[in-house]
Amino acid sequence: MNATSTESARPNYWKVFLTFARNSLVRDMTFRVNFFLQCISSVGWTLMNVGFYLIIFQYADTIGEGSGWDRDRFFLFIATTWFINSLVQAFFMPNAQEFSELIRTGGLDFALLKPIDTQFLISFRRIDWSALSNFLAGVVIASVSLHGLATRETDPMIPSFSAVVLYLVFVACGVTIMYSLMICLSATSIWLGRNQTLYNFWFYITNFSRYPMEIYNRGLGKPLYGFFTFVIPVLLVVNVPARLIAKPINPRTGEEWMLVCWAFVATGLSVCVSRWVFGRALSSYRSASS
Repeated sequence: MNATSTESARPNYWKVFLTFARNSLVRDMTFRVNFFLQCISSVGWTLMNVGFYLIIFQYADTIGEGSGWDRDRFFLFIATTWFINSLVQAFFMPNAQEFSELIRTGGLDFALLKPIDTQFLISFRRIDWSALSNFLAGVVIASVSLHGLATRETDPMIPSFSAVVLYLVFVACGVTIMYSLMICLSATSIWLGRNQTLYNFWFYITNFSRYPMEIYNRGLGKPLYGFFTFVIPVLLVVNVPARLIAKPINPRTGEEWMLVCWAFVATGLSVCVSRWVFGRALSSYRSASS
């Protein structure tokens, strides 16, 4: 086989992903009422959260004493949470939840026979388009918050171009860290047979990422701060990009820049660890028929 035929035999991952996306959209549009009800349910949950925090800010100026997360900045933080969570829930959660079913029914056998990377196939074969409704809600909330920061009478703030670029980069890093954690959790289904508590365990861990890390960095919260920053780095997922967009890019303390650097390193480590865990799990797989 010559080089040209070898190149043509390699799968085009972008085209495969677009095929998965198109097929998922067609499937969702087959049941339009259910699709729109899911969108309405997601947006309704978002509105309830907005209302809850608006009530809190009637009685407090910031989330966490001396944290600097006032109403506009905190809603930028919340919008960042929705950006990351909606992308994870749309592209990865449906596949992770069905992974144990693939193992039970033998569907993983057929995935292993495909001439494409198994982790890629397992991760992207289904997309939940309705989950992206929260992404659009996050765009609205972020726009309102940025407008509020830019037009306030005292200490107005308009994010610089570098802040916006870094924000987008670290949102992508946050999605990658969450995906890596999810792959590690779903891979345990190979050893456990069925992992029905995946979503609950996922929710318990990622719940820590939904709040500014300053509230943990004191008293009894310090062990949680250390563990979820340096061991399972979910506190970096939202906090780093939100800090970059909600607060001026300069000046920054050395500690803050170290946190930014660690977020970048943690992203690479998370990918490597998840890849290793998934590979080890597959090496233990013995087929549904064996």
